[in-house]
This record gives sequence, C-alpha cells and structure tokens, in this order.
Amino acid sequence: MTDLAAVEARLQAVVDRYRPDLVDGTIYGIPSLCWPGAKGHDYFVALKRGKKHVGLYLIIADRYPDDLATASPALLARRSGRATFAFPALDDELATDLEALLDRLFLRYRAEHE
Repeated sequence: MTDLAAVEARLQAVVDRYRPDLVDGTIYGIPSLCWPGAKGHDYFVALKRGKKHVGLYLIIADRYPDDLATASPALLARRSGRATFAFPALDDELATDLEALLDRLFLRYRAEHE
C-alpha cells in the first residue's frame, strides 16, 4: 500500500477500534483519542498525514519500553522519534504488529485512568 490516503484510512481504522472507550481530542492541533477528562500530553494516540508518510503519535510507548520492545523489527523501524511512528506504507503484517502493540499499550493506558 503506497497511497497515503489508503495508509491514513487503514491507520484510522486501527485507531478507531479504541474509540468506544476514548473521546476525541487534539494535541498541537492534531486529532487524537484520549481518556475522558485527560489533558495535554495524556492522549492515547494521534494521527497526522504528512507529505511522505502518515504519522502515528504514541507517546505512551515511551512510558512502557518493555511493551515497545516486543514489537516487530519492521514496526520498530517505523519509529522516527520518541512518540512518532512514520508510515509511508502499511501492509497486512505491519498492521497486525501495530494492532498488537496498541492493544498492549491500551491495557496500560486504561489502567492508568481507571
């Protein structure tokens, strides 16, 4: 998959799996999902389409390095900063790896807020 609109749509579908428990928010003007009542950097995930990739912002990954360490090398190669993963493309295998990481991190995020 190399069409950024398709990459963005696929990432949005992955992120939307958490929508029932989270609310819409923004971080630096970027749409995000966060726990109801969360403020500032206490978001779960945010997405932003750029010119060459779709950025997935996942600051919680930095708080749980053990969960991040279990991600596939292909997914870790997409990490372009402390909280950023850059996706110029997204195949089925990478999407599955991302879903598994998000599932693990969502359990942590939920536990922080319950």
